[in-house]
Amino acid sequence: MFRHISALRPVWLNKRTYTLGPTQRPYILGIETSCDDTGAAILNRDGNILSESVHSQHSQHLRYGGIIPPIAGELHRQNIENVVSEAFRKANLTPNDIDAIAVTNRPGLVMSLRIGVRYAKYLARKYNKPLIPVHHMEAHALTARMNNQIPFPFLCLLASGGHCILTLVKGVQDFYMLGETMDDAPGEAFDKIARRLKLRYLPEYEWMNGGQAIECASSKATNPNQFEFTLPLSQYKDCQFSFSGIKDNTRRIIERLERDNKLSPDEIIPDHENFCAGLLQTVTKHIARRTQRAIQFCEDNDYITDETGRRLVFSGGVACNDFIYNTLKELCDKLDYEIFRPMKQHCTDNGIMIAWNGMERWLENEETYRNINLDDVTVDPQAKLGTNLIENVVNANISCDWVKLSSLRKKN
Repeated sequence: MFRHISALRPVWLNKRTYTLGPTQRPYILGIETSCDDTGAAILNRDGNILSESVHSQHSQHLRYGGIIPPIAGELHRQNIENVVSEAFRKANLTPNDIDAIAVTNRPGLVMSLRIGVRYAKYLARKYNKPLIPVHHMEAHALTARMNNQIPFPFLCLLASGGHCILTLVKGVQDFYMLGETMDDAPGEAFDKIARRLKLRYLPEYEWMNGGQAIECASSKATNPNQFEFTLPLSQYKDCQFSFSGIKDNTRRIIERLERDNKLSPDEIIPDHENFCAGLLQTVTKHIARRTQRAIQFCEDNDYITDETGRRLVFSGGVACNDFIYNTLKELCDKLDYEIFRPMKQHCTDNGIMIAWNGMERWLENEETYRNINLDDVTVDPQAKLGTNLIENVVNANISCDWVKLSSLRKKN
């Protein structure tokens, strides 16, 4: 099934030819099964992608209107061996050639995590390889460093279907939580709202996830201010997020429009493009304001200074949204910050980000993982991120002079 690589065999990677030699060691295999995609990838120390393989469950879950954990776990079980084998085949490597195996073990869906961890342990035992357990959100936070020079410290916004977090990142494993969602995550809210809008009934959105459909529909809006949405948590001077209120607000508006227009069950509300634009502006404004307060908190406490440099990393599946990214870029430009995000294909869950996080951990402290006891590696579906400073942010009670952002201004 596997083929061995000769010592200095050239391979074609990222449109350039690399010679795989000792100077590019180590090689790390990354395995990702935290949610609904089975991913595997192999990287070298320079962040060059030797191979990537993924099996998406998107089409299977689309019919259920959301991810069903037992189904996700079973699909991982059915596909993980093929996905990992394909990653080795594409890299022209065998398990004997790699230096270590990185695998997501926290947080995520417990049934999904177990499949990835069990298979990683199987490979580690069979081929006598060290195992590197990876925190899923830490991996998202560090992925942008694979293609950019981003020294520590930096502020990071992680937004996805399962999380919305603001964290100060001081090192590979040194994270400080400034804010997190109190209920729904933005990606989850987008999916549920898009489903309630019935956007999938329109051919152009049929195979898009909720966030993609809403962003695409909003780009066609003629009056983004037609509908009013309440900005969440505007009275609270912290960095917490909430998206359940927006979700409930949209449901009430949709139900009223369906009733007033006497729509049949398969009809879509009129002006749905304007509706999506107003929704996206409100979500973006909420995210931008919490991010600005996090920036001010970090500067007030000298966590980020002129000497350290001012940087924001935006990562996670929601970072694919160009409207949100461009608004945050404008915010950063006006506050003299650099903004980074991974390449879009690396923003969503994938084996590359796990391999890269494994690489950063390995290079920082290789000996720790050489001595790790495989029996001690367990899954933690509810794992938190780093040291919690949320109460410190609340107690700071920071009032912000909000930056005026052109994409969020009311239009006549």
